[in-house]
Amino acid sequence: MKIHDAGRDHALENFHAGRPIERELILTQADFDRFAALSGDHNPIHVDPAYAARTRFGATVSHGMLLFAAVREFVGCVFADRGLQAQTLKFPTPAYAEEPLRIELVGQGDACDGVLALATRVVKLDGQLCLDGMCRVRTATGNGS
Repeated sequence: MKIHDAGRDHALENFHAGRPIERELILTQADFDRFAALSGDHNPIHVDPAYAARTRFGATVSHGMLLFAAVREFVGCVFADRGLQAQTLKFPTPAYAEEPLRIELVGQGDACDGVLALATRVVKLDGQLCLDGMCRVRTATGNGS
């Protein structure tokens, strides 16, 4: 997995609703294979390039939950010690090995009752969404909900 933050400051105090916080990401076939070993999901569409080449996708595609794991890690970097409360996910377009992607977190207004709603996305360079979701993150430390 290759991650590039290009010197961006992801501190919580620099987060503003409506303005995306972004991270560049490239997943490799080795990442797909390691995730398959960890998750037990050895579907050949993810781990067998010869098989995947004969499918409508033409190449191996990322596990959806691997994309989410990258999003979750980024949320944890930006909102350290805050706690992810909920996440919805859709995977409208496949992500391929070695394909440049961008993770985006976009605040959906001001925090309400100590919880911030975020749009969570993994986007291809041409704008296609590979992961589209929403999450709720606590904005204060502690065990509140």
